Amino acid sequence: MAVAETQPESRWEVQVPKKISLGIILISIQLPLCCQLSPSTMAFTGKYEFESEKNYDEFMKRLGLPGDVIERGRNFKIITEVQQDGENFTWSQSYSGGNIMSNKFTIGKECEMQTMGGKKFKATVKMEGGKVVADFPNYHQTSEVVGDKLVEISTIGDVTYERVSKRVA
Repeated sequence: MAVAETQPESRWEVQVPKKISLGIILISIQLPLCCQLSPSTMAFTGKYEFESEKNYDEFMKRLGLPGDVIERGRNFKIITEVQQDGENFTWSQSYSGGNIMSNKFTIGKECEMQTMGGKKFKATVKMEGGKVVADFPNYHQTSEVVGDKLVEISTIGDVTYERVSKRVA
Protein backbone atom coordinates (compact mmCIF):
# COMPACT_ATOMS: atom_id res chain seq x y z
CA MET A 1 0.00 0.00 0.00
CA ALA A 2 1.47 3.34 -1.03
CA VAL A 3 1.28 6.33 1.26
CA ALA A 4 0.67 9.63 -0.47
CA GLU A 5 2.61 12.62 0.78
CA THR A 6 0.53 15.67 1.36
CA GLN A 7 1.68 19.24 1.59
CA PRO A 8 0.19 21.38 4.34
CA GLU A 9 -2.22 23.94 2.98
CA SER A 10 -0.97 27.50 2.98
CA ARG A 11 -3.32 29.95 4.66
CA TRP A 12 -1.55 33.03 3.27
CA GLU A 13 -3.03 34.65 0.23
CA VAL A 14 -1.53 37.54 -1.62
CA GLN A 15 -3.77 39.80 -3.60
CA VAL A 16 -2.04 41.78 -6.27
CA PRO A 17 -3.74 44.91 -7.56
CA LYS A 18 -4.60 44.78 -11.24
CA LYS A 19 -2.72 48.02 -11.97
CA ILE A 20 0.59 49.10 -10.53
CA SER A 21 1.59 52.33 -12.19
CA LEU A 22 5.11 52.82 -10.86
CA GLY A 23 5.82 49.62 -9.03
CA ILE A 24 6.63 51.54 -5.82
CA ILE A 25 5.63 50.10 -2.49
CA LEU A 26 5.41 52.47 0.46
CA ILE A 27 5.70 51.18 3.98
CA SER A 28 4.50 53.31 6.86
CA ILE A 29 5.92 52.68 10.31
CA GLN A 30 4.67 54.53 13.37
CA LEU A 31 7.61 55.24 15.67
CA PRO A 32 7.15 55.87 19.38
CA LEU A 33 6.77 59.60 20.14
CA CYS A 34 10.26 59.76 21.67
CA CYS A 35 11.83 58.62 18.38
CA GLN A 36 9.86 60.75 15.91
CA LEU A 37 11.80 63.43 14.12
CA SER A 38 10.33 66.51 12.57
CA PRO A 39 11.73 69.81 11.29
CA SER A 40 10.91 71.37 14.65
CA THR A 41 13.42 69.10 16.38
CA MET A 42 16.27 70.45 14.26
CA ALA A 43 19.00 71.76 16.55
CA PHE A 44 19.20 75.52 16.08
CA THR A 45 20.70 75.96 19.55
CA GLY A 46 24.16 77.47 19.35
CA LYS A 47 26.32 80.54 19.06
CA TYR A 48 27.12 81.70 15.53
CA GLU A 49 29.65 84.28 14.32
CA PHE A 50 29.14 86.31 11.13
CA GLU A 51 31.08 84.84 8.21
CA SER A 52 29.74 86.27 4.92
CA GLU A 53 26.86 88.09 3.25
CA LYS A 54 25.44 88.78 -0.20
CA ASN A 55 23.50 91.85 -1.44
CA TYR A 56 23.97 93.80 1.81
CA ASP A 57 23.95 97.30 0.25
CA GLU A 58 21.02 96.75 -2.08
CA PHE A 59 18.89 95.17 0.67
CA MET A 60 19.64 97.91 3.25
CA LYS A 61 18.85 100.62 0.69
CA ARG A 62 15.57 98.86 -0.06
CA LEU A 63 14.83 98.96 3.69
CA GLY A 64 15.25 102.73 3.47
CA LEU A 65 18.36 103.05 5.64
CA PRO A 66 20.58 106.11 5.09
CA GLY A 67 24.03 105.62 3.54
CA ASP A 68 25.96 106.36 6.74
CA VAL A 69 23.98 103.73 8.68
CA ILE A 70 24.56 101.21 5.90
CA GLU A 71 28.29 101.95 6.00
CA ARG A 72 28.50 101.55 9.81
CA GLY A 73 26.57 98.29 9.63
CA ARG A 74 29.07 96.86 7.20
CA ASN A 75 31.69 96.80 9.96
CA PHE A 76 29.51 95.09 12.58
CA LYS A 77 30.71 91.77 13.92
CA ILE A 78 27.35 90.09 14.52
CA ILE A 79 27.09 87.23 17.00
CA THR A 80 23.82 85.29 16.89
CA GLU A 81 22.82 83.11 19.83
CA VAL A 82 19.87 80.76 19.55
CA GLN A 83 18.30 78.81 22.40
CA GLN A 84 15.77 76.24 21.26
CA ASP A 85 13.61 74.20 23.60
CA GLY A 86 11.27 72.23 21.35
CA GLU A 87 9.00 74.84 19.72
CA ASN A 88 10.23 77.69 21.98
CA PHE A 89 13.07 79.94 20.83
CA THR A 90 15.13 82.82 22.13
CA TRP A 91 16.97 84.41 19.19
CA SER A 92 19.53 87.11 20.10
CA GLN A 93 21.90 89.10 17.96
CA SER A 94 24.77 91.11 19.42
CA TYR A 95 26.21 93.92 17.33
CA SER A 96 29.49 95.81 17.65
CA GLY A 97 29.13 98.60 20.17
CA GLY A 98 27.09 96.52 22.62
CA ASN A 99 23.66 96.65 20.93
CA ILE A 100 21.66 93.47 21.46
CA MET A 101 18.38 92.53 19.83
CA SER A 102 16.53 89.59 21.33
CA ASN A 103 13.25 87.95 20.30
CA LYS A 104 11.41 85.15 22.08
CA PHE A 105 8.82 83.16 20.17
CA THR A 106 6.99 79.86 19.97
CA ILE A 107 6.49 78.22 16.60
CA GLY A 108 2.91 78.70 15.40
CA LYS A 109 1.91 81.25 18.06
CA GLU A 110 1.61 85.00 17.62
CA CYS A 111 4.23 86.96 19.55
CA GLU A 112 5.66 90.44 19.81
CA MET A 113 9.02 90.83 18.09
CA GLN A 114 11.47 93.63 17.43
CA THR A 115 13.36 94.68 14.30
CA MET A 116 17.04 95.66 14.24
CA GLY A 117 15.91 99.27 14.40
CA GLY A 118 13.91 98.67 17.57
CA LYS A 119 10.46 98.73 15.97
CA LYS A 120 8.04 96.30 17.67
CA PHE A 121 5.54 94.26 15.69
CA LYS A 122 3.41 91.12 16.00
CA ALA A 123 4.18 88.01 14.00
CA THR A 124 3.60 84.28 13.94
CA VAL A 125 6.85 82.44 13.34
CA LYS A 126 6.50 79.13 11.47
CA MET A 127 8.63 76.07 10.83
CA GLU A 128 8.60 75.09 7.15
CA GLY A 129 10.79 72.26 5.92
CA GLY A 130 13.30 72.69 8.76
CA LYS A 131 13.46 76.47 8.31
CA VAL A 132 12.32 79.11 10.78
CA VAL A 133 10.14 81.50 8.76
CA ALA A 134 8.96 84.98 9.78
CA ASP A 135 7.38 87.97 8.09
CA PHE A 136 8.89 91.21 9.36
CA PRO A 137 7.13 94.51 8.57
CA ASN A 138 9.15 95.14 5.39
CA TYR A 139 10.63 91.77 4.48
CA HIS A 140 10.30 87.98 4.64
CA GLN A 141 12.99 85.99 6.45
CA THR A 142 13.98 82.34 6.58
CA SER A 143 16.68 80.83 8.77
CA GLU A 144 18.09 77.33 8.65
CA VAL A 145 21.04 75.34 9.91
CA VAL A 146 23.13 73.82 7.12
CA GLY A 147 25.99 71.76 8.55
CA ASP A 148 27.71 74.05 11.03
CA LYS A 149 26.31 77.24 9.44
CA LEU A 150 23.29 79.40 10.21
CA VAL A 151 21.94 80.67 6.89
CA GLU A 152 19.54 83.64 7.10
CA ILE A 153 17.81 84.84 3.95
CA SER A 154 15.78 88.05 3.88
CA THR A 155 13.73 89.15 0.87
CA ILE A 156 12.13 92.46 -0.13
CA GLY A 157 10.46 92.17 -3.52
CA ASP A 158 13.15 90.97 -5.92
CA VAL A 159 16.11 91.73 -3.60
CA THR A 160 17.47 88.88 -1.51
CA TYR A 161 20.02 89.36 1.27
CA GLU A 162 21.90 86.32 2.57
CA ARG A 163 23.91 86.23 5.80
CA VAL A 164 25.91 83.15 6.73
CA SER A 165 27.27 82.62 10.22
CA LYS A 166 29.52 79.81 11.45
CA ARG A 167 28.77 77.89 14.65
CA VAL A 168 31.38 78.69 17.29
CA ALA A 169 29.68 77.06 20.30
